[in-house]
Formats: sequence, C-alpha cells, structure tokens
Amino acid sequence: MRILHNLKTTPFHARTAPLIQGQTWRRWSGYAAASSYEFTHDREYAAIRNAAALIDVSPLHKYLITGRDATRLLDRVVTRNVPKAQLNQVLYMSWCDAQGKVIDDGTISRLGEQRYRLTSAEPNLRWLHRNAFGMQVGVDEISESLGALALQGPLSRAVLNAAARESVDGLKYFRVMDNRIADVDVQVSRTGYTGDLGYELWIPAEGALAVWDALMAAGSDYGIMPAGIWALDVARIEAGLVMLDVDYHSAHRAVIDAQMSTPYELSLDWSVTLDKAPFNGCKALAAEKARGPAWRFVGIEVDWDSFEALYAAVDLPPSIPTVAWRASVPIYRDRRQVGYASSGCWSPLLKRYLALAHIAAPHFAPETPVEIEVTVEHRRVRAGARVRRLPFFDPPRKKA
Repeated sequence: MRILHNLKTTPFHARTAPLIQGQTWRRWSGYAAASSYEFTHDREYAAIRNAAALIDVSPLHKYLITGRDATRLLDRVVTRNVPKAQLNQVLYMSWCDAQGKVIDDGTISRLGEQRYRLTSAEPNLRWLHRNAFGMQVGVDEISESLGALALQGPLSRAVLNAAARESVDGLKYFRVMDNRIADVDVQVSRTGYTGDLGYELWIPAEGALAVWDALMAAGSDYGIMPAGIWALDVARIEAGLVMLDVDYHSAHRAVIDAQMSTPYELSLDWSVTLDKAPFNGCKALAAEKARGPAWRFVGIEVDWDSFEALYAAVDLPPSIPTVAWRASVPIYRDRRQVGYASSGCWSPLLKRYLALAHIAAPHFAPETPVEIEVTVEHRRVRAGARVRRLPFFDPPRKKA
C-alpha cells in the first residue's frame, strides 16, 4: 500500500494510476480514487451500460465476522433477518441506532455457518465491537488485506467466464461463490452499484494485479474499460440507489435530528424485518410503520419542455450538468417547498433529466406534479417535474 498526497492507495493502484489522463483523483474513505480515467466519463458510462466496466471499489470498509455468536451479533445490529440467510447468500441491509435512524448501509455475505463478510461505506469497527459485548464473536477489519473490483455491464458475465476457472452462469442474483482467476483464489458475488448485470470480486491484496490483468485481457474482445466515480454516479442514480453522505447522513454524524433518516424514509421498507429477534431501532421502526413515514426517497423526472422554456426566455439553449451533481435542490408543490433533491444527472441512456429526492408526506405518490429549482442566468426559477417510482432503469438482465 502506497501513500498518495496523504491518501492511501488501493491494491490496484499500479494499474489504475497510469490510466488516469487528467489526474482526476478524489478522496474515498481515505483512499485515492479515480473520478474518471479519460478527460470525460462518457465512454466509461457507455461501457457500464453497453459492454463491461471494471471499477476499483477497494475503499469499501470490510469486516470478517466469525464465531459462535456471529449470526446473533449481525441479527442484532441490522434490519434484515440474518438467520434466514442461506449459505453463499448476500443480503443488502441498513443498520440503525436505537431511534431507528440509519447509521450506514451495506451488504452481508454468508460465507459459512458462522462466518460473514460485512461491507460498509464508513468505519464501523468500534460500533460492531460495542454491540458484540458479552458475545463469543470475532470482528476483524480486513479492508486493506482484501481488494475489491466491480465488473459491471451486459457483457460482464462473458468477460468473467473467459477469465475465471469456474463458470458463473449458475450464480444467482445476490449470491457469492468461490472461484479462481490467474491462479488467485477469489470470491465472486453477483452484486453491484450500477443497477445492471454485474459482479463484485473479492481478491487478496497480494493477488490484485494478476486478477486485474487477467480481467482486462479477457475483456479486450468485449470492449472492457476501467471506470471511475463519475460514470458510477450516473449509473447508480438511474438505478435509484442511495448514497451515504450524498442522499442521507449517518445518524452517528448528523448534527440535528432533521438530518437523520429511517429505512422507511429512504424507501427501504423491503429491507426491514420487524418479526424477528429484537434489533437496534426495532421499536421505533414498528411505531413508524404503524403511522406511516413522514418522508419518502423518490425519483424526480424533470419536464424537458418546461426546463427548456426557462432558458429560451433569456435566449439561451438549455444547459445540463456534464457530471452528476450532489447538492440540496428545493422541490416545490403548490408554491411551497415539500422536499429537496440530493443528487441528479442527465441520463444518456434514458434521455431524461433525473434526480433523487426526499419528499414529505403526502406529496410523494408516483406521478405527483412538482417543481424543481433551477438556476438560469443567475436567477432561481422553477421547472416542472413529476415524482417517479424508483428505479428509473431496471433491465431484466440484472437478475436473469
């Protein structure tokens, strides 16, 4: 592991660094990560949606949970029913404080009867240890020893089959398997953050470069490209996927209660299992479900004719951002603010201007007409828009 401008580098840095044409480094959990490898992210995004893209996601925090009480610990701290997870199944879930406010979200992979890998966006080692008090369980940080690559796109299966010893044709959605690439033992999960067909590879750091080289060689006939955060951001907005520190704040770091969100407010109802053993926040979440959430995380589609007319009024062509934006943008209905968008982009595939937003009750029903604030020639005006059901993009190949 090297240090770059006070940032750590991932196990793949020797391969990724020479490819970044514009030196568009960014900070991700203390690591140097690529915003884009080319000067624009257009071709990288196109690879995600039309071919195959290789994304270094090693900065994810990774923990190995083992021991007699491993299942008991995870079932206490997350909203999913962990004991029901099958061997080699992956669960997406969030975890909450005692008031049912989300601390973080991530995945749990059941690798053995009492052996799990937990991934998270932020460090959670201390919190896991605090919840494990009195239990016979080991909680080990493996973030630096385990590299991670996301291989995403409609041709990702073909690339993986060409590189791996074992075929992944039978690997189901949100399942994980052992495999071998370039004489390196790896684990492959059918997961990702693009809303498309895709896989994530969990690779010992010492074998990272060999696996990268093998995947790039196998993918050369399939249009594979390395992709950075800018391309990933567009894809995850199209897929309606929430991002910590962009679309919501961790309950551990929020300054006021209004900055916190529950799983129901983030439209993650399906990830909450109330009829299981008691877990952090279960009483508060049960009460919220009974009364209904005060907010919902929804999609917003901007009406293009309305948007274009705002620019035409000052003799300008419509201007859309070249990269996905991450900002708080007010949403209005009937002349009053009813929520805010937290991220948005122009979708090259759907040819629509999209945003992810938090909308207060009772204004979050799909097809509800709203307005979104737009700045045109230094003036804040409002374009027509509608609430849309998420995800915007959900191709059958993702789960097929």
